[in-house]
Amino acid sequence: MKLHVLDCGAMSCDLTWLLLKPGRTIRPRSERDKPVEWYPCTTHAVLVETGEGTLLWDTSCPRDWETRWEPTGLQEYFPYDQVTEEQYLDAQLGRLGFAPENIDYVVLSHLHFDHAGNVRLFANTGAKLICHQKEKEFAFGFEGPFTGAHLKADYEGLEFETVSGDTEILPGVTLIEAPGHTPGTMAMRVDLPETGTMIFTSDAVYMGDSYGPPAVPAAIVNDLSAWYASVEKIRSIAEQSNAMVVFGHDAEQLRSMRTAPHGYYS
Repeated sequence: MKLHVLDCGAMSCDLTWLLLKPGRTIRPRSERDKPVEWYPCTTHAVLVETGEGTLLWDTSCPRDWETRWEPTGLQEYFPYDQVTEEQYLDAQLGRLGFAPENIDYVVLSHLHFDHAGNVRLFANTGAKLICHQKEKEFAFGFEGPFTGAHLKADYEGLEFETVSGDTEILPGVTLIEAPGHTPGTMAMRVDLPETGTMIFTSDAVYMGDSYGPPAVPAAIVNDLSAWYASVEKIRSIAEQSNAMVVFGHDAEQLRSMRTAPHGYYS
């Protein structure tokens, strides 16, 4: 069993989007030189190799982010401009010797454009595309091309299988229901023989500073009470399993980890 963390570069954004603290205002990139704290909002995917299948957790941002995100206006607030050629998802998989056809499961923590941006790479490959039932209902159920960071151009027309509740999808790999950020956000628990337990929070917890305690919310939260409950659920599981908790967009933490293709967890 091997787990590869794929560093897919970073978006730039006002830190206020990720961490609600007094004294900050959200600015677009045209005002980035004004006194405000812009943050490298890192994005990653996780490739888990097991004896019963290979799973990809999240798909990061697309190469054509500037034009694809334009209908939302959020390309001005989250430009994906801190990424090298080798950090794009397809290149990262290739560096490990994988093509989309080699992936058995593609699990989306949720369907925001920085997590589902490359899911079309896996259309017609035989990979099972998986998200939470409530996420699918929400993401396919609104009118128009987008709402917030849900962009139908990323996923419309694709067939998704769904899960509900906490679900073991492969031996040692469990999807954790963690709504709040979106209606169907999930975290992922991986129990590794040597490393032990790792929990990937996705946007259920953006950063270590969000985790607390006390937990600090972000600007993009669908249901605040559900978000707080999910953070505490993750904390409880992490404490019981002595897990390494890997946050969704924590630049400092990602830089400290073993990342592909030079390192992995087993």
